[in-house]
Amino acid sequence: MPPVAPSSPSSLPLAGTTVVALEQAVAAPLATRHLADLGARVVKVERVGEGDFARHYDDAVHGEASHFVWLNRGKESLAVDLKTPAGRDVVRRLVARADVCVQNLAPGAAARLGLGADELRAADPRLVHASITGYGTAGPRRDRKAYDMLVQAETGLVSVTGTPTTATKTGIPTADIAAATYTVQAVLAALLRRERTGEGATLDVSMFDATAEWLGHPMYLQMYAGRQVPRMGLSHAAIAPYDAYPTADGELLVGVQNDRGWRALVTEVFDRPDLVDDPRFATNMARVTHRQECDGVVASLTRTLDTATLDDRLAAAGVAAARLNDVAGLVAHPQLAERDRWRDVEIPGATVRGVLPPMTFGDVELPMGAVPALGAHTAALLAEVGLDGDLDALAATGAVGVPEPATA
Repeated sequence: MPPVAPSSPSSLPLAGTTVVALEQAVAAPLATRHLADLGARVVKVERVGEGDFARHYDDAVHGEASHFVWLNRGKESLAVDLKTPAGRDVVRRLVARADVCVQNLAPGAAARLGLGADELRAADPRLVHASITGYGTAGPRRDRKAYDMLVQAETGLVSVTGTPTTATKTGIPTADIAAATYTVQAVLAALLRRERTGEGATLDVSMFDATAEWLGHPMYLQMYAGRQVPRMGLSHAAIAPYDAYPTADGELLVGVQNDRGWRALVTEVFDRPDLVDDPRFATNMARVTHRQECDGVVASLTRTLDTATLDDRLAAAGVAAARLNDVAGLVAHPQLAERDRWRDVEIPGATVRGVLPPMTFGDVELPMGAVPALGAHTAALLAEVGLDGDLDALAATGAVGVPEPATA
């Protein structure tokens, strides 16, 4: 069913919820962007003059950074110097009117500024305060900086990612995305509990813990079988056949999850019923044990067909398969186009395309608000907290920032 346009902002799941975000880079901005997608009002606190440093990773999207455009739509930008008492006062005033505060500043920075969970929740016990940290609030690495690549290495994610000869990090910031996902879950759960109890929450989500959770299968294999999951490239340590196989004009990824799938592959796709009960291949464990022989047999059969024909046969037989796309292939993918997943998103000075949020509601389409210029909402937010008459004075001291006037 195609998405339905919202009848009114009040139809959105988080309508009426205000979030103040002391955020930078990826993890917290992604979490709060999801909250904005769900209808929350998100106020993004940024450095005067510089803003979130993700604004400067590149200038690929009509002068804006690709990371920033991805992570910050639907937010209001407040430029403020948190090192000044006046700047901190502005943020406290905003948090006092908010439901949620999310922060991922450097370890201990929010508390040193008087903007940690203890201080803010003492003033408002109903506040849901979420901190995204690298390694959590205790332990030997508590105070260490934690970038996505470092957490992927420290958790062992890189030990199961890559080829047999080369460990690699994932091509996207997996640790950041994992932490963002669990932060959204925790915030929503805390808001739901607050409806029952009236009490807010102090939440901590660490990138290390989130990534460790995603490594559950390799951890259990290590703890109880004494085995390290090997790096398998496109293959799978526990399943065969599961890899990219050659076709007459390219290659196709084929994944056989169980013995029924093997039977369908060799009988319905390749007309080789003699392979069904071959003792080397009759069960998944046997196929994994004889992986090289199994892959050789499958490759000898797949290369006799062109990619389109093989893909069609596999689909008809119910055997999982996929094309090996690049990102250009994703952008042009008919699955996005035919399901009407593209929408226009406003960025400073331009309009770009964006993909609808993955959470699809049957009765309302989630919004994709504008990506803000640095400090675009500073004046309005000061007015909201009773400081509209102080804008010029605060800007003159550098406690707050407003956008530079547009030049002809």
